[in-house]
Amino acid sequence: MKIGIVGAGISGLATAQALRTRMPSAEVTVFEAAARPGGKVMTERMTAGYICEWGVNAFLDKSPPTLELCDKIGIDVLPADVSAKKRYVYSEGALHQLPEKPPQFFTSNLLSLTGRLRVIGEVFSGRAKKDDETLEEFGTRHLGREAFEKLIDPMASGVFAGDARTMSLKSCFPRIHEVEDEFGSLIRGLVSLQKKARKAGKKDKPGPGPGGILTSFENGMSVMTDALAALLGPSLKLDAPVTGLVHEGERYTVEWGAGERDEFEALVLACPAHVQAGLLAGLSPEFGRLVGEIPYPPLAVVCLGYERGAMGPGLDGFGFLVPSREDRGILGTVVDSNVFPNRAPEGRVLLRTLVGGARRPDNALLEDEPLLDRVRGELRDIMALHSDPEFASIYRHEKAIPQYLVGHSHRLGRLDKALGRFPGLFLTGNAYRGVSLNDCVVNARKTADRVLPAV
Repeated sequence: MKIGIVGAGISGLATAQALRTRMPSAEVTVFEAAARPGGKVMTERMTAGYICEWGVNAFLDKSPPTLELCDKIGIDVLPADVSAKKRYVYSEGALHQLPEKPPQFFTSNLLSLTGRLRVIGEVFSGRAKKDDETLEEFGTRHLGREAFEKLIDPMASGVFAGDARTMSLKSCFPRIHEVEDEFGSLIRGLVSLQKKARKAGKKDKPGPGPGGILTSFENGMSVMTDALAALLGPSLKLDAPVTGLVHEGERYTVEWGAGERDEFEALVLACPAHVQAGLLAGLSPEFGRLVGEIPYPPLAVVCLGYERGAMGPGLDGFGFLVPSREDRGILGTVVDSNVFPNRAPEGRVLLRTLVGGARRPDNALLEDEPLLDRVRGELRDIMALHSDPEFASIYRHEKAIPQYLVGHSHRLGRLDKALGRFPGLFLTGNAYRGVSLNDCVVNARKTADRVLPAV
């Protein structure tokens, strides 16, 4: 069977691996427009001794499919340092550590006493009265305005670079939506699920956070995508942009490169949705429009290296997020060298700051010097970091992370109907059912199951 895949990011590469595992005899070809595989997974080892991530910098080890894939392709994972559990939110001129356990919540100064009491009142909040609501609507209804602004809003920008006022709870955090739908209250649901886990003798009990340990690789996230790409050998075609699709009978013709054509019995589009949209428009303008309406705000990743002594008191954990209400020029900063200590040379610190996203898209597109000035100014105010960095690198994404806005689930339903008119065509990637690397690996496996059912 001949199967084509467009896009050699983690979704395309993992789909190819899953297909070849299910059917070793399948002839799988992967087309990638760029000169390298990996998509938004790219690690740079700098001459100064820093290891910088262009995009994805880690994944949580709670997803068995990702760990199984790493084991299958023979790469060793690297768990984050224990200090990565310590996280901060910048609020009202100070950094506040996020409570790691429920009792710490009551002594934290991040929320006022009134705000903390309002969170306890979540047990009386009840279920949503509509099918899909924004993170803001959900957060204020369950936890109150203050908790939304200081906890949920910065989380949305940290995970999605998104705007919590427009993002869909149902699509962004489906498990939370399910718990609310079943129990009415998150607190009641958490207590019930923990009791159920204890009765079943499970060691890992549900908690308020996502769970799992941050994980990467000794030489960065590109280890994974490079290993997957190497297994494809000549079946991976780089510098091979796909320029058109033709659907005839039960086959798809892929037009790529300088006028070359290949025919496939099944075709998987694993490139970003805005690229998929252009290809699908040739098959069906309506199909292309549905996919093309998924927004991707710009994001800049600014990596700065400092002497450790310049940090002053510094930040001893993972990093910090900044709520919208603070009106700052950055979304947050990760101390990468705390999370994975080999990311900076001895005696140095690597900071990774996110700028732009749906909240402040223009900031991501600033010229290099104004962007660096803005980031340095914010770090000076927030971290009392007054010295200049000895190293700087900027990575820009004009279209960064897809946004799951309210109504996203209905869009997926319409896309599934549209796909029904094109047997043998499949869509995957982080634009649809989860933006994390774990989500991409899980959905790649599901895609392979649909391409090759019951093999």
